[in-house]
Amino acid sequence: MQKKLFVTGIGTGVGKTICSAILVQYFQADYWKPIQSGDLHDTDSMKVKKLTDTSIHCHEESFRLKLAASPHQSAAEEGISIRVHDIHSPKTTRPLIVEGAGGLMVPLSPNELMIDLMVKLQFPVVLVVKNYLGCINHTLLSMTALKNKGLNLEYVVFNGSFPVATEKIIRHHTEKGTKIINIPHMESKTKEKIKIVTNDLKYL
Repeated sequence: MQKKLFVTGIGTGVGKTICSAILVQYFQADYWKPIQSGDLHDTDSMKVKKLTDTSIHCHEESFRLKLAASPHQSAAEEGISIRVHDIHSPKTTRPLIVEGAGGLMVPLSPNELMIDLMVKLQFPVVLVVKNYLGCINHTLLSMTALKNKGLNLEYVVFNGSFPVATEKIIRHHTEKGTKIINIPHMESKTKEKIKIVTNDLKYL
């Protein structure tokens, strides 16, 4: 079976798209963003395409919403209902990297959250962590939520620089069997830098 991973984060703006691009490049995988909320002129699919090999295929989003807001709000503004039941993983013979919107508890509708889509797809999870005040709390809460839903946390990604004490606590609470990836801080995000970081990753 080809590797399929669902990339989520401990919050918004933690670097899910950059980390997704790195994983796409590493595994030579397809990319899929089920829900794009806002920035339709510069979507995450467009960004990943720019940052990876020209052979990479980005699948069409299931929902493309104009307002840059939580998907449930963006959808409501357009009179659209998002239902997890209606979102289907694209068919491909290649590995697939799926990127969620925001964190686990981002609402897709009044009744469903992003984690409900993850439960439906049942792909191993990549949790992206960025250093900020409160990141330990948000990381451990995310890990607990994934465990409670029976989802497999395959990777934790430390995106950027971390105080030693912060990283140590998160590592201590990461279950055995979950792999750790450290991604260095990148001032500028280019295809060349993505390839350098990818080449430094070993045996994922």
